[in-house]
Amino acid sequence: MAERRVNVGWAEGLHARPASIFVRAATASGIPVTIAKPDTAPVNAASMLAVLSLGVQGGEEIVLSADADGAEATLERLAKLVAEGLDELPETV
Repeated sequence: MAERRVNVGWAEGLHARPASIFVRAATASGIPVTIAKPDTAPVNAASMLAVLSLGVQGGEEIVLSADADGAEATLERLAKLVAEGLDELPETV
């Protein structure tokens, strides 16, 4: 299982628009990815409601995990997206 720990770069955390950008990127990857706060149960990163239910604030650490071919590259792209707090979904995701 591949895993990445990353601090959220969006000031507002993973709420509304940032969560939407993240969920679209996770879904587009085609790989089942989970997201969690440290020491909490992981949730499906492709589910908007699940991601919002985590209540992730800006600067908080999250854990991204996946267990499939291409997981390392996918998690690297998602971690970069979250860390940089991008306002739009990059074409490379």
